Amino acid sequence: MRAGALAAAILSAAALSALAEKADKEKPTNIESNRMSSDDARRMSIFEGNVVLTKGTVVVRADRIVVRQDADGFQFATATGKPVRFRQKGDPKGNCEGVWTDGEALRVEIDDRNGQVELFEKARVTRDQDVVNGEYIFLDQHSEFFTVSTAKGAAPASDGRVRAQLQPKVATDGGMPRCPPSKPPAK
Repeated sequence: MRAGALAAAILSAAALSALAEKADKEKPTNIESNRMSSDDARRMSIFEGNVVLTKGTVVVRADRIVVRQDADGFQFATATGKPVRFRQKGDPKGNCEGVWTDGEALRVEIDDRNGQVELFEKARVTRDQDVVNGEYIFLDQHSEFFTVSTAKGAAPASDGRVRAQLQPKVATDGGMPRCPPSKPPAK
C-alpha cells in the first residue's frame, strides 16, 4: 500500500492543493484503477486503466498515472489520458463560497518539489465561468500564478493562438462583487 500512499500524496495534497479547499488536505485519498504496479527500488508506482483519484473535493481522472519519488522524498507525477480531467473546489473568499475549477489536457505533470503543475496539449482550465485554452498551461502553486501559451514541447494549436473567455465581475447593488455559483458546473 506504500505505492498508493505515494501516488495519493503527490496528486491530491501537493499537486492540486493550491486551488483546492484547505480541508481537502486532511481527507483520505482513494485511488481506483484497473492495474497497479510498484517498484520500490526505483521509487515508482504506476496506475493504469480508468484511474480515478479522489480526496475531498479533488477528483482526477486519467488513463495512466506514473508517480516517482526522489531521494529527498519529493514526488513527481505524470498523468496521461484522452484527456486527463480534474475538478476541485477552492476555499471560500469573503462572503462567497469556494469556486469550482475544472481542467483537462492530454498530459499533466506535477512537481511536488517546486509546487508546479503543467498541462500539455489541448489544455483547458475553467474557473467559475472563466475559461482559458492553449497547448500549454503552467500553474505555480506557491504564487497562484499561471500562464497559457501555444506550446511547450507540444504541437502548436491549429492557428497558434491562446483563447480566453473572462466573465465580468459585476458589483451588486450593495457594491459587493457577485459570488460565483456554489455548485459544480454541469458537465
